[in-house]
Amino acid sequence: MKKIILIGYMGSGKSTIAKLLSKNMHYEFLDLDEIIEKEQNASVSAIFERKGEVYFRKLEHEVLKRILQSESNMVLSLGGGTPCFSNNQELLKQEDIDTIYLKTSIDKLYERLRTQKANRPLIANKSEDEMKEFIAKHLFERSFYYNQAKYIVTTDDKSPQETVLEIQSLLI
Repeated sequence: MKKIILIGYMGSGKSTIAKLLSKNMHYEFLDLDEIIEKEQNASVSAIFERKGEVYFRKLEHEVLKRILQSESNMVLSLGGGTPCFSNNQELLKQEDIDTIYLKTSIDKLYERLRTQKANRPLIANKSEDEMKEFIAKHLFERSFYYNQAKYIVTTDDKSPQETVLEIQSLLI
């Protein structure tokens, strides 16, 4: 059994890449945020708004632990903050897990996230100037956790398919 887990900042392409990679490898595709939303019958944004980030992070940790106990091959896309909270980074160091950090520049993240603000609770109420500064600061804070991944793949100038092929070549 093999678990491939994609980590990185919001907008780095984790869900897109995970879907393509799982299809190419004939593994199950899972998205942690989608699982939480389905189980809670609410969007991540709504959970943040109604119950707060602390509640969400505890819930996220419990769902992640449960998923990692699965006996199936999978490609799992995590939320951007997942590796940074609740000691989740330690869960990701298990022997049957390959973590891949999709490293994306601040400018590319900003470009991608500008049009998705409404669906992103951490940046929904920020102006464009505030958003770029927030991304830079946040990415700096989280890079310690992201850089602990087994593999780091830069995504800026690659198509999703090129990124998938690079990941597959690392896993052989």
